[in-house]
Amino acid sequence: MSYEIKTGKEQEAPILWTGDFYNEGTGSGDIFDTLKEECGVFGVFGHPEAASMSYYGLHALQHRGEESAGICVADGRDFNYHRGMGLVKEVFDKDKIASLIGDMSIGHVRYSTSGDSRLTNAQPLVFKYRDGDLAIATNGNIVNEPLIRKQLEQGGSIFQTTSDTEVLAHLIARSQKDFVEATKDALAQLVGGFAFLLMTNDKLIVASDPHGLRPLVMGRLGEAYVFASESCALEVIGAKLVRDIEPGELLVLDQDGFREERFAEPKRKALCAMEYIYFARPDSDLNGSNLHSARKRMGSRMALEAFVDADIVTGVPDSSISAAIGYAEQTGIPYELGLIKNKYTGRTFIQPSQELREQGVKMKLSAVRRVVEGQRVVMIDDSIVRGTTSRRIVNLLREAGAAEVHVRITSPPFKNPCFYGIDTPDRRELIASYKTIAEMCEEINADSLAFLSPDGLIQSIGGYNSNDYKGGLCLSCFDNDYPTQVDFGGEEKDGCSC
Repeated sequence: MSYEIKTGKEQEAPILWTGDFYNEGTGSGDIFDTLKEECGVFGVFGHPEAASMSYYGLHALQHRGEESAGICVADGRDFNYHRGMGLVKEVFDKDKIASLIGDMSIGHVRYSTSGDSRLTNAQPLVFKYRDGDLAIATNGNIVNEPLIRKQLEQGGSIFQTTSDTEVLAHLIARSQKDFVEATKDALAQLVGGFAFLLMTNDKLIVASDPHGLRPLVMGRLGEAYVFASESCALEVIGAKLVRDIEPGELLVLDQDGFREERFAEPKRKALCAMEYIYFARPDSDLNGSNLHSARKRMGSRMALEAFVDADIVTGVPDSSISAAIGYAEQTGIPYELGLIKNKYTGRTFIQPSQELREQGVKMKLSAVRRVVEGQRVVMIDDSIVRGTTSRRIVNLLREAGAAEVHVRITSPPFKNPCFYGIDTPDRRELIASYKTIAEMCEEINADSLAFLSPDGLIQSIGGYNSNDYKGGLCLSCFDNDYPTQVDFGGEEKDGCSC
């Protein structure tokens, strides 16, 4: 098999700097065609250093969104908030955190699709309405948002952002009921995957969609309550994980205490499988399953399903390292650091010219020649989207002298777009939707290619101990079986604009 780097029509157009910030508006033009994170939320109730706690929590969730960050704090009377474009450490400094006084806060890190990366969409979104101040932060996507927005605009609503989150604020403001009941009614009208944190001057409300598509956990820090998209954000501030927020659950925290309520009955449980495969940090726990351990089991199961005789196993950093270790342990083939990631380029490295773009992959990943040269390499990765990234990495290994490159993907073929908060390409751009595995193998220039089976994925995560349908997972990006309605007569959307 030839391993020459593809040229001509297969070369992608250069990435252009399209905004004022290094990671603004890059969208699917990133040199790495990996899936984009959703967003991350963090909330604190009853801690005098709520802003500082939120800062550290958001820093732990930075991998979920790198375009903007924000924190809003309430002291029982007023809001203090700050939002900005860029990383958490760029948006906040000591003085800004010190100015955010209060014992209740919500924070947000954001990733958006191209064109929606702007300060007006940075969260938490803050509103004035008849009962005072309202701040909202969310992770996810409301599929029927365009339909609801159209109806609200016809009724006189004027929107200031393109964010899903603003729809919820308008629905609440138009209700004649008290805030909690208005929020329940508003949430019940939404279809999609979402985790919401809502804050007024004296209340914090936490809610998860009826399918639990987006992760959200609760912790305790002394007498304070803490909420986060992932448990790793609790660990960093010393909070203890209590439990996951249940599908359709609504929690109310105020001066009267902590109340567990509902805005909808739980439906088919369907936590996003890509959280386990790729998005969440390996030190996080979801539904009682540690991510690192689950990914190791994926790698072990991959070895049982698609063993190949080789000299070394390597993982594409960082999300595939755990799976590569699992594959190596199962087969007895040594695990080696065959690929090294440059952690200082950011996730959306901008190329000002075509010449630099050709070298761009080497700016983010390097093959260790002395490790892979002359070796038969098993390369473990978590997914293939368009195929361009896999081809680049395979060619990196070949250029470093690898004798063979066998690719093993610890997820089923990614064939369908996500409607619940992951920014995925159009189905026509997903290579698995129109090519066979043999054709994909040739396209990425590998000696062999195999994917983890759906059953293998479910059992690796831990679904075999559950009576839930498909192990309580959403596998729609693999099998086209969406847990919610996704067609609203053209008045719907995919991707993420939280």
